[in-house]
Amino acid sequence: MDSVIIFGKNACPFTTAAREAHSAAGKDVIYHDVLSDPARLDEMLQYSSGDRRVPVIVEQGNVTIGYHGKT
Repeated sequence: MDSVIIFGKNACPFTTAAREAHSAAGKDVIYHDVLSDPARLDEMLQYSSGDRRVPVIVEQGNVTIGYHGKT
């Protein structure tokens, strides 16, 4: 099964939409809430080159910042 890592915030509608869409597409979603886990925030910032916008989606080595309705 393909897996995708999503860094985001529980209250963010774009994070929620990304998680739901990737799950519906049959992908194993590994989610990290960056507000509740400072270490994951640091990890997200490494992937995003310091950009604090969420979600940050890591899939097969590709990093996407933000979610625009596509999986």
